[in-house]
Amino acid sequence: MRLAVIPARGGSKRIPRKNIKEFCGKPMLAWSIEAALQSQCFDQVVVSTDDPEIAAVAKEYGAKVPFLRPAELSDDPCGTVPVVQHAIDWFEKNAELPISICCLYATAPLVQVLDLQLGYQTLVNEECDYAFSVTSYAFPIQRALWKTGTNRMEMIQPEHLQTRSQDLQEAYHDAGQFYWGTRDAWTNGKNIFGPGSAPIVLPRYRVQDIDTAEDWIRAELLFRMLKQIEPVN
Repeated sequence: MRLAVIPARGGSKRIPRKNIKEFCGKPMLAWSIEAALQSQCFDQVVVSTDDPEIAAVAKEYGAKVPFLRPAELSDDPCGTVPVVQHAIDWFEKNAELPISICCLYATAPLVQVLDLQLGYQTLVNEECDYAFSVTSYAFPIQRALWKTGTNRMEMIQPEHLQTRSQDLQEAYHDAGQFYWGTRDAWTNGKNIFGPGSAPIVLPRYRVQDIDTAEDWIRAELLFRMLKQIEPVN
């Protein structure tokens, strides 16, 4: 079975009720659900939540909520991997065996169907532990600066002061959209950012973390722009 797990707890603090707050005409969560369904990658699209209101919204947009997530997996310190492990365990106890599992964030309205499909193809064809979305840094990280305790600036890697930008290795960061993984990788807690993972490289204009009110505004602007120049799903 190919399983999509969309984590969406109710206790978001920086943007209250973030997962079901309206984003460009729909609850934020709806965009991830619709992308998962339209991709036709999954036998089950499940929202893992501790919140009955979020569960109701998820069902309205076509996802399944076969369980409510326990409180110990719904607080701030809990990471993504235990949430996915809980979902896998629930299905196995109910006589279904997830083989390929994708954790798709509820706050990823810029995610695209083709990216999800490419993620699955990469996971299978390259026989990796995970295939997840990344994007490149806009500026060489080797030229990064830090502020000293005396309010002065220093290079973190001063040995690259005179290195030409084109000679520096390109660096990437997690795009925060989706993480395809094998059952073995998820259940054994393998490092998502380890050597067994393959990248799905996204253009920077389709990546935006949404943790603050400013992030939210920027994400809506990007979303509306993309609607005009290319299909979002």
